[in-house]
Amino acid sequence: MKRYSIALMFLFTLLFGNQFAQASENFKENKTFHSGFIPFYLDGSTGNVYLEISDFNQQFLFQSSMPHGLGSNDIGLDRGQLGQTRLVQFEKVGNKVFLRQLNTYYRADSDNTLERQAIDEAFATSIIWGFKVEKVINNKVVIDYTPFLLSDIHNLSASLKSSKQGNYSIDATRSGLYEKRTKAFVDNTELEAIVTFKGKDAGKHLRSVTPDANAVTVNFHHSLIRLPDAQYQPRKFHTYSGMWSVEYADYASNIDAPLLQRVIPRHRLTKKNPDAELSEAVEPIIYYLDPGVPEPVRSALIDGALWWDQAFSAIGYKNAFQVKMLPEDADPMDIRYNVIQWVHRATRGWSYGASVVDPRTGEILKGHVTLGSLRVRQDYLIALGLTSPFKSSDVNTTEQKEMALARIRQLSAHEVGHTLGIAHNFSASVNNRASVMDYPHPLITLDAQGDIDLSNAYAADIGVWDKHVINYAYADFNNEQQGLAQVIKTAKEQGLQYMSDPDSRPKGGAEASGHLWDNGEDPVAELTRVMAVRAKALSNFGINSIEQGTPFSELEDTLVPVYNFHRYQVEAAAKVIAGVNYSYAVKGEDDIAQSVVSAEKQQAAINALLATLEPEFLTLSNDIISLIPPKAYGYYRSRESFRSNTSLSFDPVTAAQASAKYTLSLMLTPQRLARLNQQHMLDNRIPSVHNLIAEVIIATIKQDSKSGLSSAVQQRINQQVLDSVLALFHNDKLVAEVRSQVYANLLDLQSWLKGKTSYHFKSNSLYPQYHLLQQQIAFSLQQGKTIINEVPVSMPPGSPIGASSR
Repeated sequence: MKRYSIALMFLFTLLFGNQFAQASENFKENKTFHSGFIPFYLDGSTGNVYLEISDFNQQFLFQSSMPHGLGSNDIGLDRGQLGQTRLVQFEKVGNKVFLRQLNTYYRADSDNTLERQAIDEAFATSIIWGFKVEKVINNKVVIDYTPFLLSDIHNLSASLKSSKQGNYSIDATRSGLYEKRTKAFVDNTELEAIVTFKGKDAGKHLRSVTPDANAVTVNFHHSLIRLPDAQYQPRKFHTYSGMWSVEYADYASNIDAPLLQRVIPRHRLTKKNPDAELSEAVEPIIYYLDPGVPEPVRSALIDGALWWDQAFSAIGYKNAFQVKMLPEDADPMDIRYNVIQWVHRATRGWSYGASVVDPRTGEILKGHVTLGSLRVRQDYLIALGLTSPFKSSDVNTTEQKEMALARIRQLSAHEVGHTLGIAHNFSASVNNRASVMDYPHPLITLDAQGDIDLSNAYAADIGVWDKHVINYAYADFNNEQQGLAQVIKTAKEQGLQYMSDPDSRPKGGAEASGHLWDNGEDPVAELTRVMAVRAKALSNFGINSIEQGTPFSELEDTLVPVYNFHRYQVEAAAKVIAGVNYSYAVKGEDDIAQSVVSAEKQQAAINALLATLEPEFLTLSNDIISLIPPKAYGYYRSRESFRSNTSLSFDPVTAAQASAKYTLSLMLTPQRLARLNQQHMLDNRIPSVHNLIAEVIIATIKQDSKSGLSSAVQQRINQQVLDSVLALFHNDKLVAEVRSQVYANLLDLQSWLKGKTSYHFKSNSLYPQYHLLQQQIAFSLQQGKTIINEVPVSMPPGSPIGASSR
């Protein structure tokens, strides 16, 4: 009987084993197998991709990205854009397989299994896709990954909807596998798809970059990445380190230790010879440049990126940072390559430095730089407008091209810096351009003869702050805690200032030294200097500002950055009003946390800003105006053009109004005025809100009437001042004590205007406007709202000026 059972089992195994084997062979027909980290089959007949999973509940990294983008800076979906980095695992449940994203923010860094389990059960995870088991081959589960690969992993449809570009959804009939960039390697599996979105109600930005706005086709990329080994050592974040922070809540921390833990993101870097003062790296940090970049920009990008090797050399590394050309057969989305990618857009826009970061440790696995290709052209345009060099048909513009390339070098260094884990430092300009991580405005000067000098427009090397940051993040220490403390102490003793994003924005920020796109130690003195450079450039501006064969109408776009050359220094000077001097002070390292900017400096800032509202400053000469006709046939007004209320004609008065409006919007922000009021209460030498607004009104509305075009500019500025003050009064973010002072200003102005509308002042050219302004105040106060919706007016885009960055 026993022999019979064994024989029966053998027959069963032979019969069904052959069936299973045959089923496996049938499945493999028309499919190619790719071995690697997660092996997969490609079905040549259907275009499906099947993953072969043998290790369930094993964590790995899932990185999504978009290799082919839309080409619109406004929409913000660019070639090479990285998506979220997720810690995930495959889980098998019956005939299903789940891809679960783990919660990496809430954790318990403990050897106690139950302690870790308690955290896992306390906070939610996310199952981001479910798959059906297709086959089991040699105890390995095969799933059809195609539906997930063809899904909207990049949230493109939501992005289009939120930016008011239309309602779109995926059209599966026009989507499929992109086999060229679907590969498997030992430590990563790379999968890519062509995904088409169908929709309607396309916005203007989307229409401008698609041949058919009803069908938007992009590529989505999935990277499945083996977790790095455990040899990487996280490094503690310090608020003065200049690095970004990777934060998480560690519920296993001691009760007397912080719950929130912060480490810095950085690449893994170790010396071959740890005891040597200068040593090569075990694995150098190598960045690969997009071969699609043309010369001379290509060389400029390489030069700028290589500046970082100076910082690594300063901490004892030899050739630890390298830049090479991306191999022809390499995929820029491949996790193994740090890349500098050249991205074309329909308009100029931001550049980015993003990274794939292990969310558990902060280790940077891949740096990905995205550089906008139109930036260099914008800086070249600025240089031409400032110098007006086209005095002959064979003019040499090498100087202007060099300025543009100098900016590209700085930009390359800046964005690579982000992918090394480094944050912005918007106070670097105070320390004589101490960092490439600032936003640099071109430092244009006047030479001994009073002519425009471009030679020092941008820094030409890595900065002292940058060396400090690399020292903190990447240097080797015998005692890390003591070594890092000494790095911080040394930088502070050098007087290096540091302010990053939230403290430096022109309207929300309060700190008086951290500014975007500024120069100089004193923002007010620099504004006065910049205004002098602007005056010189405008005196040169004219027919020599464009080259032969260019329509005269194109002078307008060349004029824009010259006329508005002072705009960013206005931002810096405005932050001095109600400004606060502070640093990211730490107990035990620093003494004074903050102090108020002195009354003298605040008044100097007010005076300098009021000078930018003078009609003489804002009125263009007739020599310039007469050269700018409406756009030539075949050319068009664009966002780079001045706004116009004169139909097709160039409108110099609205250009003046836009500039004045910008200055006023910075001076009269509700938050700034609330802060100014409190400062005045503590020190009555600091101007009050009432005094500030009164000074604005005295410098504008109460000035004697001008003549010529300046009269029209003056009236437009006067109206803008009243519109701004009335809008401020009705702003629901204005605190009560400030509102009362604004109300008093309006009553004072109304009384003054009534006095100016008597018969004795009828000969004054401003007499009609005085009548109108007085009536507008009365109506607004009675009705509790502004008079009418003002005609929209704004300056053409500034950021990114020439070549900005993030």
